[in-house]
Amino acid sequence: MLNYKKYKRVPVLNYPERQWPGKEIEKAPIWCSVDLRDGNQALIDPMEVEEKMEMFQLLLKLGFKEIEIGFPAASQIEYDFLRELVAKDMIPDDVWVQVLTQCREHLIDKTFEAIQGIKNVIVHIYNSTSTLQRDVVFGMEREEIKQIAVDGTRMVKERAANFDGNIVLEYSPESFTGTEMDFALDICTAVQEAWQPTRDNKIIFNLPATVEMNTPNVYADQIEWMSTHFKDRENIILSIHPHNDRGCGVAATELALLAGAERVEGTLFGNGERTGNVDVLNVAYNMFSQGINPQLELDNVNEIIEVYERCCKMQVGMRHPYGGKLVFTAFSGSHQDAINKGMHALKERGSQIWEVPYLPIDPADVGRMYEPVVRINSQSGKGGVAFIMDTMFGYQLPKTMHKEFADVIQKLSEVQGGEVAPEQIMAAFQQEYLERHEPFEFLKFKVRDVGETDSCVNLDFLYHGEHYHSEAEGNGPLDAVKNAVKKCVDVDIRVLNYAEHALGEGSHARAAAYIQMKDVRTGKETFGVGVSANITRASVRGFFSALNRLAQ
Repeated sequence: MLNYKKYKRVPVLNYPERQWPGKEIEKAPIWCSVDLRDGNQALIDPMEVEEKMEMFQLLLKLGFKEIEIGFPAASQIEYDFLRELVAKDMIPDDVWVQVLTQCREHLIDKTFEAIQGIKNVIVHIYNSTSTLQRDVVFGMEREEIKQIAVDGTRMVKERAANFDGNIVLEYSPESFTGTEMDFALDICTAVQEAWQPTRDNKIIFNLPATVEMNTPNVYADQIEWMSTHFKDRENIILSIHPHNDRGCGVAATELALLAGAERVEGTLFGNGERTGNVDVLNVAYNMFSQGINPQLELDNVNEIIEVYERCCKMQVGMRHPYGGKLVFTAFSGSHQDAINKGMHALKERGSQIWEVPYLPIDPADVGRMYEPVVRINSQSGKGGVAFIMDTMFGYQLPKTMHKEFADVIQKLSEVQGGEVAPEQIMAAFQQEYLERHEPFEFLKFKVRDVGETDSCVNLDFLYHGEHYHSEAEGNGPLDAVKNAVKKCVDVDIRVLNYAEHALGEGSHARAAAYIQMKDVRTGKETFGVGVSANITRASVRGFFSALNRLAQ
């Protein structure tokens, strides 16, 4: 049994004045990618300069305007990478490069050396402020911890005065979620007074969930409390940096945005220390699904995955939101049926608004148009099989035929085990319906009109290998064919339903005909399918297909 008594509850903030539960996300935040720093330091095999360069180019292409490059004073690779960006003039004028440093003079000096020649720079300083770290890591009291932050701020301010470019200060009380709110506010206020931000030159206060310690609503309370207690709030950009220790990083981010956060630091697919950072793509796609412009170019998730997996040497999980290979795929029969009906309704209504059950967004909007939304296994149902036949092969099976063919595919899945590929489904369809030639085999026919409604056919066919020629009239070509067959073979059949449609478009399109037929003597019912460039010939082939299925 788990020794749950080993752990104690993390205190929550008593904040009954909270306003965030009644709000909605209405616009995208300022996005800051920390893939090249926080994400990179969490890799088993950190990126080399060339890989960081490719990742940087991807982030620019996605539309990030703030990118944390790294910790140039702590790593020669990160220093060299930053200098190479400068040497090759690869930083656009509208992009802010963010660099991280501890509040130590020699590290700050090295950092300013690394950023020479860059137009826009966010200098990000931090020190840990939590009760636990003050006790077991630093052995310092509050005032000593606060002095570290203030000294670091003053050192940055002195060097910024001589910097040939724009400098914004970002301060993070690291381990914010484990810090008493009054102390978090006290240390941020001290930094604010040392830096003296203005409305035109704001300071960024980044309040990280360095360790996710409680439910997302608690983080939201902490963010709103800080936002409403800051001095000169208009001079501050409130940023968050959520980690995912409890698996709630996305939820914590979204609630924090309701609570007053204006800026989000995170990574692609949530790569980061331990269980990871917040996945900025997940949050952005969530906004997109609600009709909000995420202010990022995310219409090709496959390209993002390809670069990410190559540079980070990590795989995107198959069920990862939006990016996973299976997230737009339904195996469940009821899900498949609902998706099938939803897609048809969307097409029939000509709606410009996406509303399809189980698909919160159109997979095509994120570049997933060539992947099957519905995949078939033993758990699948009639709607899924019909969806595959329609979307991949153009066969619009009559609704009453769905179960009949789905039963065929389910048996196939049970026999072979696992998933049944679309090509296997089509092969089974051909075998069951289009290529049945025993005991009846249609050879040829001629048809002519008799009066206003009747038809006369001359029909040639085989029955158990014996050739028959028959002539008969009927109420239309199909009825005449039925009568011609009955003249030669002792069958008692009745056509119940008929449907047809074009397979493709244009003058060379073929037609598919579906015949539902009943054996009057046995009560057995089944479908037959015929295909031809001539719709009447397709109908006759469908008739013989049904005859053979009744006789099997």
